[in-house]
Amino acid sequence: MCRAIKILLLTLCLAMPAFATVLKAQEDIHPLIDALGVGDFPEREAAIRALVASGDSHVSKILQQLSDGQLFVNSESGGPVLLQGGTEDEPTYSDPISGEAVADVDPDYMSKVKINNSLRGVISTAMSQLTLLSPDRDARLAAAQGLLRDADPSNLDLLNSALAEEKDLEVKNTMEAARAVMTLKSDVSAEDKKAAVDTIADRGGRNALTILTTAMATAPEELKVEIQAHINSINRSLALWDVVQNIWYGLSLGSVLLLAAIGLAITFGVMGVINMAHGEMVMIGAYTTYVVQEYIASAFPGLATYSLAFAVPAAFVFTGFVGLVIERLVIRYLYGRPLETLLATWGVSLILQQAVRSVFGPTNREVRNPSWMSGAFELGGLSITWNRLWIIVFSMAVFVTLFMLLKRSAFGLQMRAVTQNRRMASSMGIRTGWVDAFTFALGSGIAGMAGVALSQIDNVSPNLGQSYIIDSFMVVVFGGVGNLWGTLVGALSLGVVNKFLEPFAGAVLGKILVLVLIILFIQKRPRGLFALKGRAVEA
Repeated sequence: MCRAIKILLLTLCLAMPAFATVLKAQEDIHPLIDALGVGDFPEREAAIRALVASGDSHVSKILQQLSDGQLFVNSESGGPVLLQGGTEDEPTYSDPISGEAVADVDPDYMSKVKINNSLRGVISTAMSQLTLLSPDRDARLAAAQGLLRDADPSNLDLLNSALAEEKDLEVKNTMEAARAVMTLKSDVSAEDKKAAVDTIADRGGRNALTILTTAMATAPEELKVEIQAHINSINRSLALWDVVQNIWYGLSLGSVLLLAAIGLAITFGVMGVINMAHGEMVMIGAYTTYVVQEYIASAFPGLATYSLAFAVPAAFVFTGFVGLVIERLVIRYLYGRPLETLLATWGVSLILQQAVRSVFGPTNREVRNPSWMSGAFELGGLSITWNRLWIIVFSMAVFVTLFMLLKRSAFGLQMRAVTQNRRMASSMGIRTGWVDAFTFALGSGIAGMAGVALSQIDNVSPNLGQSYIIDSFMVVVFGGVGNLWGTLVGALSLGVVNKFLEPFAGAVLGKILVLVLIILFIQKRPRGLFALKGRAVEA
């Protein structure tokens, strides 16, 4: 027992210097905090820099309190800077480090330690400095990006120290870019500035272009030629990436057109029906997605992220059923009369739009993107959003599935037989009426799946389908009626052409130009890119 007491006393004695050091650090920083309440904005900036230079672990908290407007000082007598809490009517005051309450403070004499926009920038930079050595990789990256954005040369020594310790490649590259920008703003040798210019140029992109363009004004004469060469090189690279970005946007638009048009292509090709209600099938698919998402969110919230996996088959089945009903009740009585079919399906489209307005109202409905379809990522100089990428993957999957259905299934064989020679198919025992019905249902179901995809990038409203019906017909006519490969090539081609015309002609005039080009094209090739033999030829 006596020995244990001796060990305890010895331990306490050894620990006392450490405790004293901590207490001393806590006492030493209070004058620096109190200096925040003295003088004008330049003096406060100096006090902030002194706080950062102290290296105290509480500095981040103090700077955050200052930024949030929580630090107060006695406007009459000065005195210590205190942390205000409580309510506006009954404020309380405490030590900004320990949080210990301070009594006998008259709120009438306490005023906020004010900061301006310049000081906010200093605080932001200081916070970045303090997180450069954080064990959290994301915090270090954010700090490095903050220093790159502000590029204050006074932080160069701190940045060099952080670079010596940094192991993560992305964080290190960002720090090196920040150091290069700071170097350009510093009074250093031409060789150092040349190395900094090379570092920034290697980084590339629009930010590098902005930095180098700004640096041209103050760069030494011997560096201006090299900086201009880097600027020209980056401009050429950006122009190339702009072309690639437009191609990507075009493919993205083309995949949407493919989903909207592919059902119309097989319906028009097999049945010869000009279905003006096809856009409403897309709209019904989008509203089915909304209903499924809302139901899963309320009944099975744990599955909300995967609601689209349930919405796709639900939209296919429901819109396919609606299409089957429309074919059996209306369209089958109008075969061979395209004008009457056009007018009848246009009337059906108006009925469906009004029905949706009556059930869901005329306002837009929100369909939330799941987490795995949100955000974007960079690929070189290309910006790719996840929702567009997944829609391209989905449209290609639908295309391949439909292609395999037509080529490898008995139903697909019957569809192709009816397309090529209806009378011969009928004489071979194929029930052409039911082939027409289920083909129309299949086309409607695919349009419903297109609605699922469109709900992730467009407003879900009763007019959703009207935005795509004309483009869908243009895709079908341009690619070749009833030909899936023609629909694929036509959709992607029109999507890319649209995106290249829009920057020069605008969205509306661009579509008009595309329509004129298609009209001129079908004067030379009336049956589209990929002609398919069918009933029109037999007649």
